[in-house]
Formats: sequence, C-alpha cells, structure tokens
Amino acid sequence: MMPAFRRYWNTVRFLKPVQVYGRVWFRLHRPRVDSRPAPPLRPVRPGAWVPSAARPASLLGPQRFRFLNDTRDLEVHGWDDPRVDKLWRYNLHYFDDLNARDAEARLPWQRALLERWVRENPPAKGTGWEPYPTSLRIVNWIKWAWRGNALPDECAHSLAIQVRWLSRRLETHLLGNHLFVNAKALVMAGLFFGDVEAARWVEQGMRILAEQVPEQILPDGGQFELSPMYHALALEDMLDLVNGMATAPSVIPSRWHAATRDWPGVVASLRRWLAAMCHPDGAISFFNDAAIGIAASPAELEGYARRLGCPDIAPGGALVRLSQSGYVRVERGPAVALLDVALVGPDYLPAHAHADTLSFELSLFGTRVLVNSGTSRYGSDAERQRQRGTAAHNTVIIDGENSSEVWSGFRVGRRGRPVGLEVTGVPEITVRCSHDGYRRLPGQPLHTRQWSFDARRLVVNDSISGVFREAQARYHLHPSITVHECSGSGEGGAVDLRLPGGEQLRVTVSGGRLGQERTTWHPEFGMAQPNLCLAIDFTGPSVRTEFAWDPGL
Repeated sequence: MMPAFRRYWNTVRFLKPVQVYGRVWFRLHRPRVDSRPAPPLRPVRPGAWVPSAARPASLLGPQRFRFLNDTRDLEVHGWDDPRVDKLWRYNLHYFDDLNARDAEARLPWQRALLERWVRENPPAKGTGWEPYPTSLRIVNWIKWAWRGNALPDECAHSLAIQVRWLSRRLETHLLGNHLFVNAKALVMAGLFFGDVEAARWVEQGMRILAEQVPEQILPDGGQFELSPMYHALALEDMLDLVNGMATAPSVIPSRWHAATRDWPGVVASLRRWLAAMCHPDGAISFFNDAAIGIAASPAELEGYARRLGCPDIAPGGALVRLSQSGYVRVERGPAVALLDVALVGPDYLPAHAHADTLSFELSLFGTRVLVNSGTSRYGSDAERQRQRGTAAHNTVIIDGENSSEVWSGFRVGRRGRPVGLEVTGVPEITVRCSHDGYRRLPGQPLHTRQWSFDARRLVVNDSISGVFREAQARYHLHPSITVHECSGSGEGGAVDLRLPGGEQLRVTVSGGRLGQERTTWHPEFGMAQPNLCLAIDFTGPSVRTEFAWDPGL
C-alpha cells in the first residue's frame, strides 16, 4: 500500500490547484444546453481563407472510415460504440476529412455525414460532445465553410450550440494542448459568426490564448509538452489562428493586438524547432508520445506557412541546441543525431511523457538507424506501459526500473531530471549530461552519458556512479537495418549493420556484453513493425559504444 500511495503522492503533488478542484467541478457541473438560434454568419470575402494543411483522406466511402490504421463502418458501429477504442471514436467526431486531401471529391458524402451527425448526436450526450473532439470539430466545420462550402442550416445551428456548450466546458482541469484547442475553437467561432455573442467567444478564447501561448510555446520554439507530434499540432493551431484572423481582422479587440502581433514570430520559432527535430526523411522524431499520421506532416505545415506568406526559415547548422526544451541536434558528415537532455515535460502536465531521458535517435546517409520505439496506442494496458518505459528507448535502464515513474496511461510519479549538461563544438562535437531519475533506488545510482561526434563516428560513453545490481544500454534499430555478426566475447564485441542503400555501420562495444533482442517499432498508431535491439549488459560501471560509419579507419 505504501509504495502505491507514494507513487500517487509524487504524481499529484506537482499539479496546479485548478487541476485538482477543476476535475471535481468538471464531473459534477453540467451546464444547460443553449439551443437558441445561431448568430448570423459573418460575411467573408472569397479567398480570404488560405487553404490549410491537409491530412490523408480518412473517409473511404459514404460511411466507411480509417483512423489509426483501423477501418470501420459507421453503419455497424454507430458514433459511440463502447467496443471501439475511444481514441478511434474521438477521431470519428473530429471531421478531419472535411479538409483532407482531395476533399472536394467526397463532398456529397461529407455533407450527408454533417447532417447525420446533427441528427444522431443530441447535444451534450456521448463522446462527440466531450470538449476536445468538440473543439476540433468546430474548427473543421468552420474551415470547411470558409473554403467555400455552404454549411447546412441545421449544422450552423448545431455549431452554435456546440460552441456555447464548449464555452462552459473548458478543460481547465487538464490544461496544456486541450485548453489551447478549446480557446482556438472559441476564437475561430467568434470570427465565423457575427454578433455580440460571437464577440464574447472571441473575448473568452483570446483571454486564454494570451496566457497560454507564452506559457506553452517556449522561448526556443518548442511546445512545452516536449513531443514532436504535439508540437506539430500546436504549429497547425497557430497557423489556423493567423489564417482565421485574416478573414476578419477588425474583430479582435484592440486590447489583444499586442498579443496577436507576436504570433507570426511564434509561428517562426515553432517552425524552426520542428525542422530541428525532424530526420532527413522529413518526418518527426519519436520522443515522448509521438507517431506519424496524427498531425499534418512537416512538409504540409511548411507549405501552409508559405501560403500564408511566412518567410523561409534558415537552416540550423551543425549544432542546434534547443536550450529551453532540452534537445540537441547534431549533424556531422552523413550523420544526424537528435539527443534528449530534457525534462520529461512540464511538472504539472507530464501526460505524454515517456521515461526516455538521455535517449537519442540517429540517421545516417538519410536513413533512420536508431529509433525510439514510438507510440501505437493510448489507454493503460501493458503495451502502453511498455512503450512509455525506459527499455523501449535508446538509453540505459538500471535495475529493471524506469528512469521516471510512468504509470497508468498518462501519469508520472517521480521523474528524472537532467543535470550538468555540457555542450562543446570544437574540435569535435561533444554533449555530456547526467540525470537523477535513478537516485530513488537504494544505491542512488546516477547515469551519465557522453556523445562524441566526428565526421566518421559517434562514440557513446555511459557511466553509472553509485551502487546498482544490473544495467543495460539499449539501441533500437530501424526495421530496414540488417545485422551481421562480426565478433564477440564475454565482455565487448562488435556487429556490422547494413543500411538499405548498402552503406555499412560497425558497432563496437567495450565494458559490456553485447546481445540482440527482437522487439517492435511503432511509427504510427495501430502499427507494429518487427525490429532488433542491441542490448549491452554492463560488466562494470561504464560502457563505451562506438558507431563507425567508416569502419575501415
């Protein structure tokens, strides 16, 4: 009982008071549905709305949807079948397909679904009326209309009811990206409709955004939950807000002009951060909850920014240190490495955190080689726990424990913190950092990792001070990488890795026993790809691992 109580206490003690009493209020308070007629729509000149970022189509037929790599039929499951995963049901209610690629080709299906949703989802009932899907649906319906589609009268009425409901169901108990999208939806609705009530929605949303934009977007441009996936969603949110305000620039009250004047700069910093945290293949890296296919692709977001007239961003160079976020990008020769020397997330909001401190990902010759294991599901089952755990990442696990106490689906107890970060750029790039996540163990071990790069190799030195029973450094290989045994012994060893383009990489180990494990990589929700993990058992207090892409030298 005591360990469970301690873990719970170390989870809740970081929360803001509003997250505690707000949760109680959210569960007990049920506002009345306001079904008054919708406010009049605000006229928008043709072309005022710039085409936004487009996701792949998710509507495969009049009633057939594909989300999270799972295809289902609305006629079979309806809108809220409890047998269907809740995240899939959330996606069903987002209506992302309205603004997806080639959406015009599905216009009759989309219009029928809009009208059907209104008929079959009475106000305030079911998953679709929870604040998060309500917020995304409001924005998608508005964007669809701003693209030149006539929103049916019953849908315009429903939209107003949804906005009124949302304005009384803000997720202040969750904060973070949830509260951000709530506020965005209110502002967009206030720009879409055109009376005193709509002005109140703008005021309510702007009051939240004026506080949350500087809190959630760090000075280095990172979204403060420290997930590249949620960062990309935040960038799209900011681009939508900039785009939406251009449809009715006079609607935003003058008292908020100072805040909105900074938004183009915020967008630029978000874009620079995302560029730094992508691999040469153009897709995001996998730190904390991250998967491809949830947010619009980085290329789509860049295209959106350019359509809005945003200037190009300058390349980051060989060494990019994202100081407030806690990530470092290194480019040397054909290598690109992304290093995690970060907190797991905001103290009061680590919901999307993984126990991945001091992990890293590596691309060579444009190909991913070392990958964190990704995210294929939410919930609280054993697989969700495994994917959040330290062993699923390219770092060191000590005494079988996670470096941060990730538990349930979105909770963290005691969490590791980076300490003693040092970054040097001459004559070779070296990054050195420790973390205290294992100090809670009886021997109070401290893990220190140093990455040293030159044009031909990367050397990773891991050392552990303090007492420990066992430790293992783990390196997860991308599924396209094949392993060829080279040599091995009781302590040390080497393997040759072959990249799909024929390039070779030799991995040489000293201070530990080199082995291999079969595991899985999860680049998308609902997806598992078999891959291999190089597992190095410590035989002393330190292990040296060299990755040489010019093995002959």
